[in-house]
Amino acid sequence: MESSQTQSKTVVSEVVQKSTLAKLAAPRLSLLSTDQKNKALLLMADALVAETSSIIEANAKDLQRGKEIGTSQSLLDRLALNEDRIEAMAEGLRQVVELPDPIGDILEEVTRPNGLHIRKLRVPIGVIGIIYEARPNVTVDAAGLCLKTGNAVVLRGGSSALSSNQRVIEVLHEALSRSDVPTDAIQIILDPNRSSVDEMLKLNGLLDVLIPRGGHALIQNVVKNATVPVIETGAGICHTYLDASANYEMALNIAINAKVQRPSVCNSMETLLIHQSFAAEHLASIADQFTSLNVELRGCAAARELAPVIKKVTDEDWDTEYNDYILNIRIVSELDEALEHIRLHSTMHSECIITESAEHAERFLQEVDAAAVYHNASTRFTDGFEFGFGAEIGISTQKLHARGPMGLPALTSTKYIIKGSGQIRG
Repeated sequence: MESSQTQSKTVVSEVVQKSTLAKLAAPRLSLLSTDQKNKALLLMADALVAETSSIIEANAKDLQRGKEIGTSQSLLDRLALNEDRIEAMAEGLRQVVELPDPIGDILEEVTRPNGLHIRKLRVPIGVIGIIYEARPNVTVDAAGLCLKTGNAVVLRGGSSALSSNQRVIEVLHEALSRSDVPTDAIQIILDPNRSSVDEMLKLNGLLDVLIPRGGHALIQNVVKNATVPVIETGAGICHTYLDASANYEMALNIAINAKVQRPSVCNSMETLLIHQSFAAEHLASIADQFTSLNVELRGCAAARELAPVIKKVTDEDWDTEYNDYILNIRIVSELDEALEHIRLHSTMHSECIITESAEHAERFLQEVDAAAVYHNASTRFTDGFEFGFGAEIGISTQKLHARGPMGLPALTSTKYIIKGSGQIRG
């Protein structure tokens, strides 16, 4: 009986086991030079391209399972990998190589009157846990950014991408085995049960921070239940406001791009706000353009009157991140009404105004509280790659530590180095 009890106590979950391996690898990783880390990243990029066929084969299993359980087309698009997307993942790693390594940067330096010399340096956070859904590219982005900043990482992707993520990590581990980076620095949790996520949320002492990436429900579960510190990334209920003075061709092109170019991602537009005078002249044409692109339109009474193809919107719709070919439309009387709607329904991700009025543009840019605020450009640009960060770890909508697309500096902490010559405090 005692032997059985002792044996049961020694059973270690996959989450604890792999997080422990990452914790042990983190100190070694943090001491590597920029050159050593960059060589590893290039090996990882080359390996992904070389193993494109096997990765696509694994991805096909995930896609087939998704189709069998009725996964929506937009979510299947998030999940799907092809040669171009795998090359883009590899290119993201190559871009990270070209970026400056923030580790060791001196942020502040001062010599005190008593002779103490104090420097504030960027250092790795340690072990980062990342919980995300059906986008296998996140696996590569997260691994690359964490490696460059000297952080070990424990990844827990969605069950819908299990085969893809497993194969990708196998490829990355093989590449790392030919580098100075310990392979244990990148871990992935393959247990598809919700309990593995719940376990990560309480893994203080092994994980230094958690970053959730995905829909509102996943993010809120992590934020509300984790005891490990969390960097909150946000769902994207993004708005585009067409002001009275907007250029029609520009407004149409930007609105279509913001909704249709890739509707399954968080920086796509969910609600189009239109000034009443602009709508009176152009909404019917705009509605026809969206309808021709298979976008379902839902709108207020005034919008439906101008374009009968628009269906009735509900109160719930204004607060829904569709990630699909669905768009809300609301006609507003003035800029203030658009600003008020955004204040009520924004997730503080990305917001846009299309206008030729410098005064209105400046008001919008100053008054809208969001991680990214645009004038005459698509919200689809809220992305680490587009901002020149290489790959990104996520888009933070909180206000502490990091906000907006999180590149390398967001994955660092700080350390004070103090040198003296025998000083004591009186």
